[in-house]
Amino acid sequence: MAVDRDHVLRSAAALLTRRATATLDEVARAAGIGRATLHRHFAGRDALVRALESLGIQETEAALDAARLDDGPAEGALRRFVAAVEPAAGLLAFLITENQLFEGDDVHEGWSRIDGRISSLFRRGQERGEFRIDLPPAWLTEALYGLIGACAWSIQDGRVAARDFPYMTCELLLGGARRGVRT
Repeated sequence: MAVDRDHVLRSAAALLTRRATATLDEVARAAGIGRATLHRHFAGRDALVRALESLGIQETEAALDAARLDDGPAEGALRRFVAAVEPAAGLLAFLITENQLFEGDDVHEGWSRIDGRISSLFRRGQERGEFRIDLPPAWLTEALYGLIGACAWSIQDGRVAARDFPYMTCELLLGGARRGVRT
């Protein structure tokens, strides 16, 4: 029987986004395969997480493309991105918490591309007077990641409704990022 790698990855992502400490046996069961079959495709947890990282990067870059970041006001582009990335939010929340992905020199170059694109969006919003200039684009980017992860976890825990993901994420971030008149 041929194993569908994409199915295995998506099953692993679904499980690990709900329970980050799930064992490889549990991942294999969730994918409907044996542990030995899982091990033939992924030598261990680190290899599985690295494959999930690539999937997360791919899905985030697709969401960035779908959001048309260069079209119209930066705020609108940010809202489109958050709506487009929502299906991958749980996976991103898991990846953000996997510290080994971000330690040392072994950071996947895809994260740098994503950081650059999102930071450019915030910079453009600052240059056009939409966003505050006292908050660096890199910080706004990190804050966005944190909110995406926090909202995904809250939805998974049943504390908030899934339909509110784009609204809650954008309103909290933009409430602090928008440039306002100071008195």
